[in-house]
Amino acid sequence: MKLKLKLTVSSLVIALALTGCGESENKSSLVKDEKFEAYLNFKRIPLTDEKRVASALVVYNEREAISKAIEKSDLLDKSLIDVEVAEFKKQMLISRYFEAYIKKNVTPEAIKNYYNNNQDEYQNKKIHVAHILFRTNGRMSDEEKNARLLKAKEAHARLQQNEKFEDLAKEYSDDKLSAQKGGDLGWLDEGSIDPVFSRTVFAMDAGAVSEPFVTSYGYHIVKVIEAAKTTTKPFDAVKGDIAYKLKEQAKQAEMNRLKEQAKK
Repeated sequence: MKLKLKLTVSSLVIALALTGCGESENKSSLVKDEKFEAYLNFKRIPLTDEKRVASALVVYNEREAISKAIEKSDLLDKSLIDVEVAEFKKQMLISRYFEAYIKKNVTPEAIKNYYNNNQDEYQNKKIHVAHILFRTNGRMSDEEKNARLLKAKEAHARLQQNEKFEDLAKEYSDDKLSAQKGGDLGWLDEGSIDPVFSRTVFAMDAGAVSEPFVTSYGYHIVKVIEAAKTTTKPFDAVKGDIAYKLKEQAKQAEMNRLKEQAKK
């Protein structure tokens, strides 16, 4: 089959070349089979599509003829063109090599295996909490901040008297959005919130209510609605990140190997 395809291409090359030069013996218009087949492969034109192959040959020969005509002129610095072509070839070699290398080494199986063997990287703790916020800011005087703290202590004392957290959140909290829901902040991921807030709430048990404590937002009283739990991100949510990580690692490792090999 391969021999038949080569004969087909050869026939087209010769026939079209002879037509293009008026059946003269201008050998420069003939194209080597292997070079033209590589061109067809680059253009993604199958050898079996004779019509497209014939059309491609016309374009190919025209470009070859124009290029040779330009080479004979003295308008361009040919040495500079040669350098540019050489550098472009190096760039293409490196780029195509790493595309092939990464495709071979960073497979779907490798990505899945990394996920299975590094579950801890994709785990996070979350906790369901509610809070009452007594907001402060840098523009407040010490007296104003102390007044907010006294309010927080007042609310905490009422909680100690078994008043409902939800009711006091609606009455006191400066976080009006959560106050409408009884102070409920929903599930919070560890590390995604103020560090002091995070350390405080993740040290608490379900149902516990904190003393007033301060963060960059002001004073808080927190209630843990549901205890902290660890969840694992599903594979589909992180496979893109894993693929990127493995590709970068593979590329860097192979680049280092090639550099060391080049020194020898």
